[in-house]
Amino acid sequence: MLVTSDPFNSFLDVPQVTVLNGENGDLSGVRLAVKDIYDVAGLVTGCGNPDKAAEGKSAVRTAPSVQVILDAGARFVGKTQTDELAFSLMGQNAHFPHPVNPAAPTRVTGGSSSGSAAAVAAGLADLAVGSDTGGSIRAPASFCGLIGLRTTHGLISLEGAMKLAPSLDTFGWFARDIELYEAVARLLIGKDAHQGRLARPIRLEGLDALLPGPAETAEFQRMRGMAEKALGAISVAPAPSQSSDDLYWCFRRIQAYEAWQEHGAWISSGDRHLGPGVKERFAFGQAVDDTTYALETEKRSAFRSELAAMLGQDGFIVLPTVPGAAPLADGTPEELLAYRERALRLLCLSGLSGFPQITLPVGTVGGAPFGLSLLGPASSDLALIRLGREILQAQR
Repeated sequence: MLVTSDPFNSFLDVPQVTVLNGENGDLSGVRLAVKDIYDVAGLVTGCGNPDKAAEGKSAVRTAPSVQVILDAGARFVGKTQTDELAFSLMGQNAHFPHPVNPAAPTRVTGGSSSGSAAAVAAGLADLAVGSDTGGSIRAPASFCGLIGLRTTHGLISLEGAMKLAPSLDTFGWFARDIELYEAVARLLIGKDAHQGRLARPIRLEGLDALLPGPAETAEFQRMRGMAEKALGAISVAPAPSQSSDDLYWCFRRIQAYEAWQEHGAWISSGDRHLGPGVKERFAFGQAVDDTTYALETEKRSAFRSELAAMLGQDGFIVLPTVPGAAPLADGTPEELLAYRERALRLLCLSGLSGFPQITLPVGTVGGAPFGLSLLGPASSDLALIRLGREILQAQR
């Protein structure tokens, strides 16, 4: 670890290595942290599991998307914690001291990009790379008061990264500053492939019911009003034809099936000491058969087509990122699970569609961060960042 002091448990204690970076690029001087599912030359990619780390060899090449950031002048400051095999949403890896949420120390950071979010929120890094399969950029960003974008699926290369569920996995990053966020997006994405301006904000019927209480509802209404003031009147659209429960289970089954296909042979080859929750999620994936996966894939395709038709080229959905502030770090397993299941009913819309979603740090509940999200059509990533800038500027 290159950071000399880390009271937030965000970084891994790994040997120092020289990681080459460019000079005088657009990101010159920016401190970069990298989630430990990405290869960094000279370091083992541990994926949040001690057995993986013990069996692994030092990477000979840095993941290409991370290298793009380094080549632009960013300076590597360390590998960050990840939930075990990136298969969790709370940021509590049974094998390591849990990262502390700098914005709300009694609450979880969120996962699986837990250390990356904590490092940026604590000011130990300016920029941190993570990933989002089920919500692992958006949830930690919301919990820690950061900007986070789940990118259009397949838009940014994941070469050199551990796979969890390939049809859902996406590259992502955290920052506190929207200008820095956009600079990274332009490096990684280049020209925005989306045609036309996002000018038609939409609110989906029924999503507010996923908020757990009056405080969360009131704050989301305030944030939505802020978005409306900055971006224009928000129209109401009917909820998707598949219920939130149906979409939740569609996502869960696809994710778990693919995760078992990727990791099942390794898990079955010995006692891998998987932590609670992670172990059960892999076991669930083992039980999803090929026929079920095919059926759920058909449901996902139907949902994606329906959402694409609703958004067209100019529409975007305004929604809460997660149900509210991060759950308490000392919550019971049952409480954390209940929050996770409620959160995934919001997070799965972007995951199943493959469409981009940005979360913005514009709200608070009980003194803790609560993010507002914008979800747009495929490849509208840069357009969403520009809308996010408008909302953040209006807040100042």
